[in-house]
Amino acid sequence: MSQQAWQLVADIGGTNARFAALQLGQMESEHQFFYTVAEHADFIELLAQLRRDIAEATGWVDAPQRACLAVACPADGVEIKFTNSHWHFSKQEVAKALESSVEIINDFAAIAHGVTELGADDVIQVGGGTPQQGKPMAVLGPGTGLGVSALIPHSGGYAVVDGEGGHVGFAPGDARQAAILVGLQQRFGGHVSAERLLSGRGIVTLYQQLAELDGVAAPLQQAADITAAALSDSDPLAIATLHQFCQIMGTVAGDVALNFGAKGGVFLAGGVIPRFSDFFSASQFREYFQNKGRFADYLAAIPVYLVVRDHLGLLGAAKHLNSEPV
Repeated sequence: MSQQAWQLVADIGGTNARFAALQLGQMESEHQFFYTVAEHADFIELLAQLRRDIAEATGWVDAPQRACLAVACPADGVEIKFTNSHWHFSKQEVAKALESSVEIINDFAAIAHGVTELGADDVIQVGGGTPQQGKPMAVLGPGTGLGVSALIPHSGGYAVVDGEGGHVGFAPGDARQAAILVGLQQRFGGHVSAERLLSGRGIVTLYQQLAELDGVAAPLQQAADITAAALSDSDPLAIATLHQFCQIMGTVAGDVALNFGAKGGVFLAGGVIPRFSDFFSASQFREYFQNKGRFADYLAAIPVYLVVRDHLGLLGAAKHLNSEPV
């Protein structure tokens, strides 16, 4: 065992919790630790296990000098309660468990910080032109939920704007999407957020709703199975579901681009789309992205980038932490 000044970063979603132990000033580390949310009833108890795991892997027995946790829920309250998991805790509980100063930020704020570190090999461009320097960039992406954030030019750099844009009301882009919305309003009792459709669970919801609209059976129950069936051309309903997902992703991403004036580019992150990146790139995403009436030409120039770099949230949390004074 040894003494080492180090810092901790985390990307905590609704399904997985990822941590990295970094030496001070580092952006990345080989010391990464992954846990499944469903397997741990209590987050604070997990932190105790994490500290043991870090000590065993690195020999670092001292507490981290500081920590940054990126969480998939609002991060500005005293109490942190996850939207899509059972975990909840206070900032004070985390600081006590880690024996460290702690910052908690939204997970898509971390993703936005990470976007500033991406290289050419980390993205796939899906249409559009050249990004305009010094213009806003939008970031969104489906995972367990749907995250949305933006980078706004500020003082020679960028300021991150985070919110809960995944929970805005879904606005259909055509008659088929309108029929989907009506069905889901009945199912969910009124409000239907974009996240209801654009997430891992959203793929299942779309599959079931399309089956209801078309009067066919919906035997598959998991997003991974629906995606696999679509990619293998073995299930027409699964294929239709994935096409509809890409179209709705275009509808919502186009709205986000207009909201932020994202002439610096739109970045699609999250864990869902990279699983079918070729299908997505060949889909009607771009057509629906630009299908905004009088502003079609405005959107046609905006480049969209599919992020294929792993663990961007950890990188972004480290970028945020290292930009803060010690």
